[in-house]
Amino acid sequence: MDHSPLSLAQSLLRCPSVTPEEGGALSFIEGVLREAGFEVHRPVFSEPGTPDVENLYARYGSSRPYLLFAGHTDVVPPGDVSRWRHDPFRAEIEDGELYGRGAVDMKGGIACMMAAALDFIRENPDFGGSIGFLITGDEEGPAVNGTVKLLEWAKGRGERFDHCILGEPTNPNQLGDMIKIGRRGSLTGKIVVEGKQGHVAYPHLADNPIPGMLRLLDSLLREPLDHGTEHFDASNLEVITVDVGNPASNVIPAEARATFNIRFNDLWTPESLEAEISRRLSQAAGNSIRFTLRMEPTNAIAFLTPPNQFVGFIADAVEIETGLRPKLSTSGGTSDARFIVKDCPVVEFGLVGHTMHQIDERVAVGDLDRLAAIYRKVLNAYFAPAS
Repeated sequence: MDHSPLSLAQSLLRCPSVTPEEGGALSFIEGVLREAGFEVHRPVFSEPGTPDVENLYARYGSSRPYLLFAGHTDVVPPGDVSRWRHDPFRAEIEDGELYGRGAVDMKGGIACMMAAALDFIRENPDFGGSIGFLITGDEEGPAVNGTVKLLEWAKGRGERFDHCILGEPTNPNQLGDMIKIGRRGSLTGKIVVEGKQGHVAYPHLADNPIPGMLRLLDSLLREPLDHGTEHFDASNLEVITVDVGNPASNVIPAEARATFNIRFNDLWTPESLEAEISRRLSQAAGNSIRFTLRMEPTNAIAFLTPPNQFVGFIADAVEIETGLRPKLSTSGGTSDARFIVKDCPVVEFGLVGHTMHQIDERVAVGDLDRLAAIYRKVLNAYFAPAS
């Protein structure tokens, strides 16, 4: 079997694994890894109200250090297939680019991980340590029956990881731009200001909640939450809805509602951030504004993998292969790294992401080769002391 990054990527792209369908993608990975000597497991997890999800865990070796590759084979729906230049599940190549849903997010990355690991094992079958794959089919969906439960399952088996590379597409413009060494947390809150409905011509008989809501929101936005840290930008609060549900032009509404989201850095926990939001709102409300605040549960906590030898292995490999020294970033949204970091340090590095989730998602074939070469160099460096 051809284990080149391109061949592996094409095989994965031809599997219609739209969340939550497995689509044959995990079965393909299982077959390739088993043939190479990996021990492979395919746990399925369930939760009431969510679809069952298939996952994959594989390990080669039994000793430490243990380097884990992580990712997901599920993809978002392709949308209107007729608008694609090539069928999203045919894995066609045109002008040096591979087209298909998941090409960069993130079947291409998984193909490169597999190609690098298989090549390393062929040349170093008795290396000191272990290489693993933790692949979910639930990253693009509810993220309930995927990585979180797969990590718990692995921990229950006694598995302990030393470091992890997550292959999400981290580069904004060209391969080598950026490594993600952390992620901001995400916290959503909802405010309801109570008023009294009435006629606009008789405001003294009513209590308009909108001025109160404006005052409360101003208290959240007027002063920054912080000014950032060495590796994080300042935490950012965005008001995303303000609603009164009032279709009439002569009625003062009974209440006003607002929703906001905060992407926060490592200066905060959800608990400390909620306390600060409550303090600001209560101070602004005084005794004149009646309001309630509800913060929604979150599993998106800010985290950082400090620049260290492991980060250096990856940055050095990127620079050798691309000529670029990657920026160490904590930007962007959330990823499954927020779950993995509870078990071991995790760094994200993958393909260029500018077409992810888009019509005509595609990746340069040359980038597949370069990314696989980067992962291969990381394996060489990581296991060199035990080789």
